[in-house]
Amino acid sequence: MTVLTRWDPFRELARVQEEMNRALGDERLQFGAGDSVGWTPACDIYEDGEEIVVRAELAGVEPGAVEIRFENGVLTLKGERKLEKADRRENYHRLELSYGTFTRAFSMPATIDTEKIRAESKQGVLHVHLPKKPEAKPKSIQVKVS
Repeated sequence: MTVLTRWDPFRELARVQEEMNRALGDERLQFGAGDSVGWTPACDIYEDGEEIVVRAELAGVEPGAVEIRFENGVLTLKGERKLEKADRRENYHRLELSYGTFTRAFSMPATIDTEKIRAESKQGVLHVHLPKKPEAKPKSIQVKVS
């Protein structure tokens, strides 16, 4: 399955500038007035008869540091992956992992039972379980033979 991602030239410019800042070790240089250049964690969303599950790849992010909100039919995940300052300037030959803040937001159907939403983290992958309301679950109807 092919996934399309909208290209944002300003975000790309900010990412390149942050990489240059890391390479030069200059934390004063920033894109914009104190803006933090973020990254976008990969997410999978799947559904079965009971619930919708959002899986987000958050390796290196403390589970307690992730803010999960469900408001007006939108699930929002926010957090930050930090690079330790002591490790930032020396001893790195290559930095390919993305660091900084992230925000992902997904519109969900009105059939979500908001009182039963739960989240768990296993091996760097966050699972957000969004159970469906009982009336939204598929029902089997038997045909009577006369």
